[in-house]
Amino acid sequence: MKTAKVIGNIWATRKDENLNGLKLLVIQPINLIDQKPIREPIIAADIIGAGVGETVIYVSGSSARPAAGGQSTPVDATVVGIVDGHDIDVNLI
Repeated sequence: MKTAKVIGNIWATRKDENLNGLKLLVIQPINLIDQKPIREPIIAADIIGAGVGETVIYVSGSSARPAAGGQSTPVDATVVGIVDGHDIDVNLI
């Protein structure tokens, strides 16, 4: 699992039928310790109702498809949780 900040929504009226009913978000992967962006923003399926500005937990690759509905769902990333808070002891890193 990885962390990201939701930075936008994306809509597609014409898409694979396996994406019907899925909300799509634009998320910016972040380093959880300093909240700084890492990598490029990505599009992720949202199964929990996250909104812009929230920090989320997402899965990618083969873990994303079952989370979004099944192996035939063509997604590379799926938001699976909203971060309420975190506590990290930076002395242990």
